[in-house]
Amino acid sequence: MIEASGLTRRFGDIVAVDGVDLNVPAGAVLGLLGPDGAGKSTLIRMLATVLRPDAGDAAVDGFSVTRQSGKVTPRIGYMSQKFALYPDLSVAENIEFFARLRGVPPGERKERSLELLTGMGLADFLDRQAGRLSGGMKQKLFLAVTLMHRPEVLLLDEPTTGVDPVSRREFWRILAGLHRAGTTVLVATPYMDEAERCTDVIFLDGGRVRHRGTPSEIKALVPGRLFEFRTARPREALAVAETVPGVLAAHLYGDVVRLLFETGDVAEVEARLANAGLPGVVRPTAVDMETAFAVLAELNRERVPE
Repeated sequence: MIEASGLTRRFGDIVAVDGVDLNVPAGAVLGLLGPDGAGKSTLIRMLATVLRPDAGDAAVDGFSVTRQSGKVTPRIGYMSQKFALYPDLSVAENIEFFARLRGVPPGERKERSLELLTGMGLADFLDRQAGRLSGGMKQKLFLAVTLMHRPEVLLLDEPTTGVDPVSRREFWRILAGLHRAGTTVLVATPYMDEAERCTDVIFLDGGRVRHRGTPSEIKALVPGRLFEFRTARPREALAVAETVPGVLAAHLYGDVVRLLFETGDVAEVEARLANAGLPGVVRPTAVDMETAFAVLAELNRERVPE
C-alpha cells in the first residue's frame, strides 16, 4: 500500500530524512519509532504530500506522491502532531466542514458522522466547541474528521502525545477496529506500549532506517541478557551499575534500574550496590519495547559515523 525508495529531505545543511526505503503492505499497522529529531514527522509529511522530497519518491496505492499528489490525497487520512481543527466551531460544525472539503456526498455526511462520533463517544457533544474538549476528545474528533472520506491509508504523527492513559487506550481500540477492517496505518509514537500493538515496527535514527521487523523481532535485536534492580535511589544505583564490567547498557525505568549484560557477573553488581548502601537482588527480566528502544538508540549513538 505504501512504497518508498530513497526518500530524502533536507532543511539547509540538515538531512532530516536520508534515503529511506519503505514497504508497507495493505492492512498493516506500522509503528514508526525513533528519538526526537530522527525524521519521523518529516517522513510522514512527505508521504502525506505536505512536503516534497528533495530526492527519491514514494507511492501510495500505486500513485506517486511527487507526480500524482491529487490521486494520493483522496486515499489518505493525515493527522499532524498539532490539533488542526477549528476551536471556535462545534464538533458537528467541524466534521461537516471537513466532510465537504473532502467531497463526501451530502447524503452520506449525516449517517457517516453519526457513526464515527458514536463510535468515539462524542455523539453527546455535538454542540460543544472543539476548543473546549479535553485532550483525548480533541484527538478522537480529529480522527473522526480524518476518517469521514473513508481513507485507505492513515498517516498519524504521534496522535496520542499528551493524552491521558485511558484516552490513549480508547484511541488504540478504535485503531484496532480500523485494522480489522483492512485500513493501512502508519503511526509515529513515543509510547512503547503502543509500539507493541503494531504489526510491524521501523526504528528511525539520524534520518535513516536502522532496524525493522515485528515487535518480537525488534526485541530480539537486543544483545545479551536483561536484569533489573528496584530501589528508592535509582539514579545512585544506575551510576554504580554502569561501572561494572560486562554491562552493555543501563537505563532507568521509573524506580527500576535495568541492566543489559553481555556476559556479566550479577553477583558483582549486587556487591557493588551493597557497598554503596543500596542492598537488593538483581533479577532477570524479559526484554520489552521500552528497553529495546533505549538500548538500540544508545547503540546507534555509539556507532562510528558512516
